[in-house]
Amino acid sequence: MTNAILLVALPLLGAFLLPLIYRRHMIVGYWTAPLILLINLLIALILLASDGTQAIAMGGFAAPMGIVFYVDKLALLFVIMIVLGMLILWLGKKRGQVREETLFLLLVGGSCGLALSGDLFNIYVFYEIVSVASYGLAASRGTGAGYAASVRFLILGSLGSSLLLLGIALIYGVTGTLNVAQIAELAPDKLNSSIGLAAFVLMLIGFGVKAELFPVNTWVPEVYATAPARVTALLGGIVSKLALLIVLRLVVLIYGDAPTALMLLLSLGVLGVITGELAALRATDLRQVLAFSSIGQLGLIAIAFSIPGQAGIIAGIAIALHHAIVKPALFMLTESWGVQLNRLAGAVQSSKLSVLLFLIMALSLIGIPPLPGFWAKFLLVTAALKSSVGQYQMAIAVVLIATVIETAYFFKIIRLMFQQKSSSLETPRFSDLAPALSFMILLFLGLFMLGNLSQGLTSVAEDGANRQGYIENTGLFH
Repeated sequence: MTNAILLVALPLLGAFLLPLIYRRHMIVGYWTAPLILLINLLIALILLASDGTQAIAMGGFAAPMGIVFYVDKLALLFVIMIVLGMLILWLGKKRGQVREETLFLLLVGGSCGLALSGDLFNIYVFYEIVSVASYGLAASRGTGAGYAASVRFLILGSLGSSLLLLGIALIYGVTGTLNVAQIAELAPDKLNSSIGLAAFVLMLIGFGVKAELFPVNTWVPEVYATAPARVTALLGGIVSKLALLIVLRLVVLIYGDAPTALMLLLSLGVLGVITGELAALRATDLRQVLAFSSIGQLGLIAIAFSIPGQAGIIAGIAIALHHAIVKPALFMLTESWGVQLNRLAGAVQSSKLSVLLFLIMALSLIGIPPLPGFWAKFLLVTAALKSSVGQYQMAIAVVLIATVIETAYFFKIIRLMFQQKSSSLETPRFSDLAPALSFMILLFLGLFMLGNLSQGLTSVAEDGANRQGYIENTGLFH
């Protein structure tokens, strides 16, 4: 089980060594990162297949004094998501982009650490690693607009990180520990107060910057419109879910008995869905349409994670995984199309394959049966219906209205593509479409394996909802 440390150590070590390797041999340098990612994927799959849950004390210092990695199915699922997504996005990538590749590895290492950490300060450290890599990648196109967007992203992200650190400090001041399992043990007595709720609000805002939660998501459309397509696909399609994973841990382990915290998360999710979908309807830039759509989709995940019990966790994970497949594919298709919607008129004449990929992904995102997106939204609606709290019934209405709005703007785009009009778009190379094709294969694998996928999500949700198991598996009191 100690191999789990390699999930973090290998990408971080690779990020440090990659510039040195590139100086000696460019071909070896180009394949170094994919090899590290492949090793990470195999390690994560082996750990997931071992069906064991364990806490690893770093440096031999036992919890709660030492830093702990908590390895369970929920954490490993998100590790696999980030590593596999990065591997797919590597397809067709140009050689020699050493700075970008170094930041990619740094982002993967920080993301794996974020998913596995069982200590609040360690979570903050890895969150900062992910943030720094994200800022650099957002500016990697090297244009004035890209620099301006990344600076604004940096300012908002720094504010969020400061609030996150303040929230962690409040929890430490009340409980005297940063170990998540020990905080979970003390939470009913120590954090069931206004100070505990204030700490949650601060941490939620801090994580909300990366999770694209309302109202700290104003950086999203600008950054996603100016960053390279691969960067946008990685940040918007995959990395954004990791912050919500930590929010889920906080809700389940620490604030599960605080209805006010759940209602706050629900409210921010609902506001994110409404504002994101309405803004996407009005946008005239394809990247910004997809960016605002991401805000709406992440709002759905927040709504799901606010629902107590396993049903909400299952729905949230299903939506997160679906979005991590569909949205990167859609962002990658914009690489050859550009961004202005009016340029898409007659696109089907220049590239039937790319239009077909866009059509399938868009229909799944809307939730057209029997595509996987329908089943993900169905899980959310049924989970909300099981609750007797009136706010969740309101959330269902918002989700249904948002789906209608989503249908409207995606069908407007699709109608443009099928217009009988000469297109100015160039036919994309097959290598440019390779990532989108790979994500489509994953989408259909999910469709054909719905039964096994449902059982797997249930097992993951059981791990994620097992508060007492999280406490006991750390060996805190033995």
